[in-house]
Amino acid sequence: MSAYPNATAPATAPAPAVSVAPAPVEHGAPVEHGAPVTPSASGGQNASVEPLPVLGRDVTVPLVTGGEVTYAALDYAASAPALQRVWDDVAAYAPYYGSVHRGAGYLSQLSTDLFENSRRTVADFLGCRPDDQVVFTRSTTDSLNLLAAVLPAGCQVFVFETEHHASLLPWRDARVSYLNAPRTPAEAVATLERALAGRDPQGPALVCVTGASNVTGELWPVRELAAVAHAHGARIVLDAAQLAPHHPVDIAALDVDWVAFSGHKLYAPFGSGVLAGRADWLQDAEPYLAGGGASRAVTRRSDGGVEVAWHTTAARHEAGSPNVIGVYAIAAACRALTEAGFDTLVAREQRLVARVRAGLAEVPQVRVLSLFGDDAPRVGVLSFVVEGWNSSHFAAALSAEYGIGVRDGLFCAHPLVRNLLGTDPQDPGECGAPEAEPGERSLNAIRVSFGAGTPDEHVDRFVRAVRELVSEGARWNYRTEDGRCVPDRDGTAV
Repeated sequence: MSAYPNATAPATAPAPAVSVAPAPVEHGAPVEHGAPVTPSASGGQNASVEPLPVLGRDVTVPLVTGGEVTYAALDYAASAPALQRVWDDVAAYAPYYGSVHRGAGYLSQLSTDLFENSRRTVADFLGCRPDDQVVFTRSTTDSLNLLAAVLPAGCQVFVFETEHHASLLPWRDARVSYLNAPRTPAEAVATLERALAGRDPQGPALVCVTGASNVTGELWPVRELAAVAHAHGARIVLDAAQLAPHHPVDIAALDVDWVAFSGHKLYAPFGSGVLAGRADWLQDAEPYLAGGGASRAVTRRSDGGVEVAWHTTAARHEAGSPNVIGVYAIAAACRALTEAGFDTLVAREQRLVARVRAGLAEVPQVRVLSLFGDDAPRVGVLSFVVEGWNSSHFAAALSAEYGIGVRDGLFCAHPLVRNLLGTDPQDPGECGAPEAEPGERSLNAIRVSFGAGTPDEHVDRFVRAVRELVSEGARWNYRTEDGRCVPDRDGTAV
């Protein structure tokens, strides 16, 4: 049976969902640390590969100095633009949308099969082991809070201070050991080794680590950290929010217990996320949310109460009507990235990283932030400060005068950014809400980030804009309004 009625099937309809499961996703090589990522043998061809089509690539924005320019979206680390391929797949499915799991109608059955096929697509994309579960959530933050909610009693959690708040903060009901920021990958492994050697060997333990920093873009030694964790009887969860959009992630090859990531960073909209990995802690814990879908059977007791039998599958933690379109968008993104070829995508992105780093290195007033040093391999995420500039002022000028969207602040990684800036951990400063006026020193940094959809011209415009702002200054007056630096409303040029 076809997924769509022949008479009304959209021309761009996704693969049939009711009777045909998506083809298994093939993996590229798993991420390894130790040497910068380099192009494959076909690197000469990769150098000329075009960016993947994304939504918004032709959007124009006004400049305060007059005229319009095509918007340069260089804030991928916050949310990547949706791939056109993903949007087309979702639009083709949308007329056939139905409630999953509990409907006898055709569209409900179609949507249920599409939903579960998407689960298998994500499992293949991540290289899940046969007994692993894929749970759909709202985001990486939601995924890690789910894992925190199912920790066994007495579990001790080990997390580096360098983590994004999504990884740093969910463990409120556990014993948490916050580890100091390492300055080399080897120091990260040694720090974890010492911390785990001193723990109670009888109790459960969990290590939480990022795959790629959302501040510096640097790759972490995931496989080595997993080996240390397991040698000490601990488990490990990988925050792959910044890694999965840039590199293949293979749970089995990396030997991690869980992986968490978000759809909105993987070129898929609609607010969905994934927690994938070992099933036992998930099955043994109470449901993350109590309600329909998580329950298998509910009966009345003789005392007037209710008795609930919960599902032991991923549905146990997916109560309520799920975000079917968001889930399908993640699966579509997984297919699109795999079909594009991670070798090709990585090689092209590394060329852009090299271009940005070379351009910033030519401006003495710019300091790029790094934990592991200039030679550390990284994805397309770089943070920097500019001597003599308030970071919010600089970011505002990039936007208003050049049509370039970057991010300034502490990037929801306050301890890490303050460590890299050499400021006191107790210094004030809020993520995205600097208090300093234009021209004053700020406690924040500027982050530029890009990926598979970034045209070369956007990177070149960014480098040129940095040079011009540093050498010539802003061409417009700015002021702080509601905690943000914005162009002066009076329309006054410098």
